[in-house]
Amino acid sequence: MMRIDAHQHFWQLAARAGSWPPPSLAAIHRDFAPADLAPLLAAHGIVGTVLVQSLPSEDDTYWLLALAEQTSFIRAVVGWTDLLAPDAAAAIACLASQPKLKGLRPMLQDIDDDQWIANPALAPALAAMVEHGVRLDALVLPRHLPALLHCARAYPQLAIVIDHAAKPPIADAAFGAWREDMAQLAALPNVHCKLSGLVTEARPGWHVDDLRPYAAHVLDVFGPRRVIWGSDWPVVDLAEGYAAWLAASEALLTHLGQEDRDDIFGLNALRFYGISQETP
Repeated sequence: MMRIDAHQHFWQLAARAGSWPPPSLAAIHRDFAPADLAPLLAAHGIVGTVLVQSLPSEDDTYWLLALAEQTSFIRAVVGWTDLLAPDAAAAIACLASQPKLKGLRPMLQDIDDDQWIANPALAPALAAMVEHGVRLDALVLPRHLPALLHCARAYPQLAIVIDHAAKPPIADAAFGAWREDMAQLAALPNVHCKLSGLVTEARPGWHVDDLRPYAAHVLDVFGPRRVIWGSDWPVVDLAEGYAAWLAASEALLTHLGQEDRDDIFGLNALRFYGISQETP
């Protein structure tokens, strides 16, 4: 099995100017760098990662790309640029020239307008992403899914992955419109879903059975070829940590055959992000 962690972060608090995470989240209110993650990857047999932005800043994106050039286990970077900027298409072309830049992530969950991703003014940027083979990571909450569906239908050649299964209301043991909205998105072949971030949506002291209905629905509608595992480290440290989430993920997928598990734990990430299977 070639395991890939398709969703992890690094950050420097000094560069974030008071942005998230706040001091109240003591477990993650510090700098995180490759040396912090490397022992976890080695302990769990994970050979590579997808490094995902956590700050809406091009400077931060280029810092992540520099880290990726220095760190062999970082196999891809999902960055940020202002998709509504007049020069967005040119900025995307410039970022796409970086070998490890594989995706962009507008931080939709932090944007007041729930319909933002369906804005027609995004057309030049989204067309440029398609042209340059740049994927869209969708950091969304359930309320954003109808607008994301509109975008996914309008750009069928744009590869989209829903981060953290759209953060369903696991703590409330509820589904709301999430279940049907995810099914509609899954009906589109250009849309994938990350099996990540579930434990931080659950109640403290979560049990794997709390997660099971949500993971089962994701697997049912997307199928094992369009589900991509990620840790969401270091955010996962707010909810028992890397090892606990990986063990829960293995329990959630234990009913699947080895080929399907290999896909979800690594091969799907390689295919989605266009990452070589060769060890760098």
